[in-house]
Amino acid sequence: MRKDNPNITFEELYDKVSVYIKNKSDKKMITSAYLFAFEKHFGQKRHTGDDYITHPLNVAYILASINADYQTICAALLHDTIEDTDTTKEELADKFSVEIASLVDGVTKINRLNFNGDNEAILANHRKIIVGLTEDVRVIIIKLADRLHNMRTLWILSEKSQKANSKETLEILVPIAHRLGMNKIKSELEDLSLRYSKPDVYFSIVEKLNQSKLERNNNVEYMKEALTTLLNKHGIKHKIKGRAKSIYSIYKKLDTGRRFSDIYDLLALRIFVNTEQDCYQTLGIIHSKYRPIPKRFKDYIAMPKENGYQSLHTTVFGEAGGIYEIQIRTYEMDNIAEHGIASHWSYKEKGKTIMQSAMEEKLQFFRSIMELSETNEDDELFVNSVKEDVLKNIIYVFTPKGDVIELPLGSTPIDFAYRVHSKVGDSMVGAIVNGNIVPLDYKLQDNDIVKINTNKSSFPSREWINIAYTNQAKNKIKSYFNKISKEEYLHRGEELLNKELKKEKIALSDFYMDNNIDKILEELSVGDVSELYINIGSGKFSPISVINVIRESNLSKEELILNKVNNTSKVKINIKDDIIVEGIDKIKVNIASCCKPIKGDRIVGYITKGNGISVHRSVCPNVSSLDSRLIDVSWNPSIDKKYLTNIVIHTLKLNSNKNVLIEIISKTSSSDIVIQSINTVNSQDDYMFDIEILVSNKDKLSKFMDDIRSIDSVNYVERVIK
Repeated sequence: MRKDNPNITFEELYDKVSVYIKNKSDKKMITSAYLFAFEKHFGQKRHTGDDYITHPLNVAYILASINADYQTICAALLHDTIEDTDTTKEELADKFSVEIASLVDGVTKINRLNFNGDNEAILANHRKIIVGLTEDVRVIIIKLADRLHNMRTLWILSEKSQKANSKETLEILVPIAHRLGMNKIKSELEDLSLRYSKPDVYFSIVEKLNQSKLERNNNVEYMKEALTTLLNKHGIKHKIKGRAKSIYSIYKKLDTGRRFSDIYDLLALRIFVNTEQDCYQTLGIIHSKYRPIPKRFKDYIAMPKENGYQSLHTTVFGEAGGIYEIQIRTYEMDNIAEHGIASHWSYKEKGKTIMQSAMEEKLQFFRSIMELSETNEDDELFVNSVKEDVLKNIIYVFTPKGDVIELPLGSTPIDFAYRVHSKVGDSMVGAIVNGNIVPLDYKLQDNDIVKINTNKSSFPSREWINIAYTNQAKNKIKSYFNKISKEEYLHRGEELLNKELKKEKIALSDFYMDNNIDKILEELSVGDVSELYINIGSGKFSPISVINVIRESNLSKEELILNKVNNTSKVKINIKDDIIVEGIDKIKVNIASCCKPIKGDRIVGYITKGNGISVHRSVCPNVSSLDSRLIDVSWNPSIDKKYLTNIVIHTLKLNSNKNVLIEIISKTSSSDIVIQSINTVNSQDDYMFDIEILVSNKDKLSKFMDDIRSIDSVNYVERVIK
């Protein structure tokens, strides 16, 4: 596969695709896509200084190297037009085709957000990346080529961006490339990610490889000649290549404690033959002359990997005492091994391309991802689910009818049941594996035949959450009990509210008038009366606070909230033992009132004159320029309490700003935040609320600030240092 060349021309791409795309109208469409992209990106530059069109050209060239169909080549050339120009999906559908427009739109959904950073936003972006895979497998293949070219030019970005891109590539995209069997792209992505995430390790391996390169090349050539003579003698038509071990795979072996000199397959050969029978015959011939190393033989032809990979692997003591790893495969097997699902672009099978069939039959994890996206509301939980349930080692088990169910290694019958269907899991009473009754914590094995016994009147046990292995099953069990809890909360909330109305001597018919209910739903930001009851039943709203929305409607909303805040007794903060001071047991410690650090903030201690240690946020300007009198301090992880801090909320200057305060206060209940005071500032440009709050840690503060930002009339929210 050709490496990045910013000077690649469309003529080079056209020559590349012309080798395997013969239809003139298809090639005409590719030309039109290029001209359209060239015009739309005209004048745009990459960070490298190259014309922007070089990026889609390189992405298309990478895909042409794996014989991508013309629709994918067109989509590659156009893949940034929706995101970076004024082009619309409808325009692409009209000018090219609905299929091409959908591919471009799929890539746009993945690329629209910035993946760099180490916060909750990156997890949300991961979610969108992976869910985007489910629409068309070609979307992720384009994404992989897009990422590969960006990784090839990653040198232009900052070190922080390099590491963030490398981490995301290794954690999310490389495992998916592996599942698609696209080894060539996967291997280069791994090497480039290591190059930028751990440059010292990468260049250390490169240096060691260069030092031994001449000797290795000589040994490999010597062994190639010996094997060629041997196989020719037995009439086996073949081709032999030396195989370069990827830097990342060497790093992974070194990381397990192996020495560089002990990595056998640094001397590696690959033998190509015409038929499967030739593979086994070649293996026998080699073993008859060269002694194989025990336990180093693998037959991936009889038992292919889940991504379709087939090959025979053996390691032998070869010429001159060298140890050689040898792979034996047919030319077709090699195509699949290098390009995976992308090796099936053009083959037809029952009216569909084999790629489409493979998508439907083998890549069940796409459907698993969709189920995960529907059952998880939390982005971090979703990404953890994907990593645990989808991108780890997998097993294949069977239903009694022979349907294949794909599960991560470590799964139990509970996971199997919920993978089949939620109703099967909810009504499960037992499991039979290979004809034998097994406990529900039994670890399923490859090729197990699993039958789930059900009973319509049965229901899950909460204990199953601890037994189930997959997050998907755990979430479905939790969802079942959440649904049950909501029904209980609904009935309890209705009873509590009606009981309070009777206590306050308010007639139910008067209270439940439409205008009263509409006012309550609007003020408390709930969708309907059932949701109101659930919130009361769960303790989020007290019955009297709901009644007071109507009773005190003559008071302005701002007065109502401010009275509530001002009447709240101040919470006393006990600083003792919150902060751990390096090397000092008992010393007076104060939380600085200028920057008001909270648990989770990076902090530093300042040794004051006569007043102990003052703890500041590391970014506090009052200590950022000081070198002396600073001391290392840290939060006590066993302390769980709330700390004071300040945020300022800037809102639009509207007549409804008093309503904004209600919305702000309502966000505190779901964030475990206590408001201590509110000051309002009416400036010329906007309306500000300076709020002092009590919060237990930085994560909860970040969530609260994100919740505030979701209010339509809020311009921005900032944490202040006074």
